[in-house]
Amino acid sequence: MAAPCAEDPSLERHFKGHRDAVTCVDFSINTKQLASGSMDSCLMVWHMKPQSRAYRFTGHKDAITCVNFSPSGHLLASGSRDKTVRIWVPNVKGESTAFRAHTATVRSVHFCSDGQSFVTASDDKTVKVWATHRQKFLFSLSQHINWVRCAKFSPDGRLIVSASDDKTVKLWDKSSRECVHSYCEHGGFVTYVDFHPSGTCIAAAGMDNTVKVWDVRTHRLLQHYHLHSAAVNGLSFHPSGDYLITASSDSTLKILDLMEGRLLYTLHGHQGPATTVAFSRTGEYFASGGSDEQVMVWKSNFDTIDHGEVMKVSRPPATLASSTGNLPEVDFPGPPGRGRSVESVQSQPQEPVSVPQTLTSTLEHIVGQLDVLTQTVSILEQRLTLTEDKLKQCLENQQLIMQRATP
Repeated sequence: MAAPCAEDPSLERHFKGHRDAVTCVDFSINTKQLASGSMDSCLMVWHMKPQSRAYRFTGHKDAITCVNFSPSGHLLASGSRDKTVRIWVPNVKGESTAFRAHTATVRSVHFCSDGQSFVTASDDKTVKVWATHRQKFLFSLSQHINWVRCAKFSPDGRLIVSASDDKTVKLWDKSSRECVHSYCEHGGFVTYVDFHPSGTCIAAAGMDNTVKVWDVRTHRLLQHYHLHSAAVNGLSFHPSGDYLITASSDSTLKILDLMEGRLLYTLHGHQGPATTVAFSRTGEYFASGGSDEQVMVWKSNFDTIDHGEVMKVSRPPATLASSTGNLPEVDFPGPPGRGRSVESVQSQPQEPVSVPQTLTSTLEHIVGQLDVLTQTVSILEQRLTLTEDKLKQCLENQQLIMQRATP
């Protein structure tokens, strides 16, 4: 079977509604919703279906710095400069529970793949892990000596990676809560980090304008890219694991072919710094946000395989192995690409593992409903606590009135 023809990425839609710089974006698992946070303190949930009205959620008292959908897509977490994390049910009601997660700005929030826990990172120099149910604190990781910009779970949930202004990337073992390794190759603040879909590698972005890829098993630096002319603010792996997209303060997005170790595309869309970027769970789309208050949705096109169907069923995780068995080692210090389309690429088709679709859909629905029920209970508990506090205050006021009225 011949590989499908590749096309250049294309701008599909752009969403306007934020009143300040966009700081973060994330797609729901079914790509029906796209969440974005902003310096304007509002969380927007955009609908990919044309003509659908967006949801504007208010509640944070300061800039929103991070958003992440739960694996089921039925919950949405956001972190803020107001030091809190909010867990939302992303529907028209926009109900949420809030808790003070850190003693300083919350920079990152990310759900574990099982949806049972999430990890946060903060300017208070700590990484914290929480149970999704009732947002119970589990443990803290605190070896960074400066602000922690980002923290992510590995795909299997066994490891956590964090990026900090102390110029290090740290790899943690979740069960032992120990730092497994510190990567110190960045020459400036490390702004973002994420796991490759296989879990075998990590990629980190930095204020030194570079992107670096390490093997988490050998801790070797595998790839180094110096393609942007300003700080790299965010990155995202394509679900196939073959491509990486970056967002930079030089206003561009760049798409890298990791298997070939080369730059594929430089995309110009934002007026001013591109602050965030994320692939959809299928890889069909990617979204970007910028200081121009815009949220842009792009169609990938360069990889036309339907990874969504592949990811809906159980299969071994994608590997970074090519025919030679390893991701090629690359040092790419070349000048930033200026062209919109640098090179074209063809992708190899993959065969999904056969699992009854009805069973998969039923299980996903059950998990999603459990998420919503759990969050509804949390919301009701929070409201009950507020009601009890108000009743106590009323009783105390009544007692004071009675005492004053007594001669």
